[in-house]
This record gives sequence, C-alpha cells and structure tokens, in this order.
Amino acid sequence: MHALGIDIGGTGIKAAPVDVAVGTLLAERKRIETPHPAGPDAVAEVVRELVAAFDWSGPIGVTFPGVVVGGETRTAANLDAAWIGMNARELLGRAVGQPVRVLNDADAAGIAEVTFGAGKGVTGTVLMLTFGTGIGSALFTDGKLVANTEFGHIHLHGHDAETRVSEQARELHDLSWGKWAGRVQDYLRYMEALLSPELIIIGGGVSKKADKFVPLLEGIRATIVPATLRNDAGIVGAAMATTPAYATE
Repeated sequence: MHALGIDIGGTGIKAAPVDVAVGTLLAERKRIETPHPAGPDAVAEVVRELVAAFDWSGPIGVTFPGVVVGGETRTAANLDAAWIGMNARELLGRAVGQPVRVLNDADAAGIAEVTFGAGKGVTGTVLMLTFGTGIGSALFTDGKLVANTEFGHIHLHGHDAETRVSEQARELHDLSWGKWAGRVQDYLRYMEALLSPELIIIGGGVSKKADKFVPLLEGIRATIVPATLRNDAGIVGAAMATTPAYATE
C-alpha cells in the first residue's frame, strides 16, 4: 500500500509518498517553509500545495507538533495558538479535497522507528525523542504506543525542557556540542528516572549529527541510538497512520 506522508514542523513542512509495507519513500521529499504566522489556514494551504505537487489521490497522513485527539489539535506550542481546539482533520481534509489522518508528529516518527528502524523488535519500554524546533516524544511498551506524551514540556531546572534542550535552543544560544550535550544529559537522566526505558532513540534533524553529542552522554543506563530513518521518520509514520494497523484515531 502507498500513502502520502506530510510532516508539519515549526520551521518546515515536508511530504513524500511512502510504501507503508517497507517504510521507504517512493520519491524525493518536498519541503516548504512553515508560514509565519503559522495559522490553520496558512498551514492548510501549504499542505494543499504539497498534495498538488505530487498530484496525489489516495491515503494521506499528516503529523502535527502537538497533542492530537480524534483529529482535534489540543496544543500548539510551536505553531499559532489558533490551532488549539481546531478540528484539523476536517480543515486539512477540506483543503486537499479528500480524507486525511492527523496524529502527533513524534508519535508518527516513533511508529516508523519501532516498525522499521532502531526500535524494531525491541521489547520493554522504548522512548523516542525528536530534537528540533521543540522536543517531541513517543513512548512504547512492547511495541504499543502511549499517544501524546509531549515530554518536551516537562519542567527542567524551572523551565520548559524544550526551551533549554531543543536543537533550536542549541542554535539560539550558540552552544557548543559539549555544552548542549550536558543539557541533553540532564534531560535524559530525568526521563530515565521517570520511565526506565531500555532504549532511547534520538530523532529529528539532529539525529544525523548524533556522533557529535551521543558519545558525550554519561550516567544513563538505557541504550541511546540515533533514529535509523533520521528526519524522514515523521513522513513515514504519517503515511503508516492511514492504515488500520497503525491508525491512532
């Protein structure tokens, strides 16, 4: 089965058709900058453009950087607040002229990694964390997703964790890899104390630079690995959410 996966992020919106049976992109992904302000109508127009760019007619899955329940977006930390309480499934479906599935962005990436990537076949508790504009999280127990965890918003040293530990925070504060690794280490130790995962998967754009900071992390018992699907995991997971086996709605 083939489906179009669309990954909405705080800085860019990416899309590609996916073979959901094997988790691979069927064409080079396309990316459009996230509009600012990132209100529902502006983002919906970008989604429409991406669907049109692939001349796509068929299943469509869309990720959203926030809590999604029954197609409704309930938080929007890195997009416009107008998304809160919006029926995104209906809005985006109208924009593209066909039904869509909508799910949390990190949950989508986690589904892809647990099915085809670094978490495949791993039993017990698996935590995936995506470091980008914010921090997304996906939690699995024996392969089963606990949806909408949003652990990027836990308080760490009196601040929302993602304001100190996201990749955007590293760039904004011009932190060296060593200094940023210290912040990531504090965050991961806290998450380990809460969840005791066997495996922590590092996703998002920073996953391709894992060699610069993962070896610096100390005092964490869980195995830490970069995402196998790297920054395509969200696209793959979005497409997978259109199938009955992986639907989250």
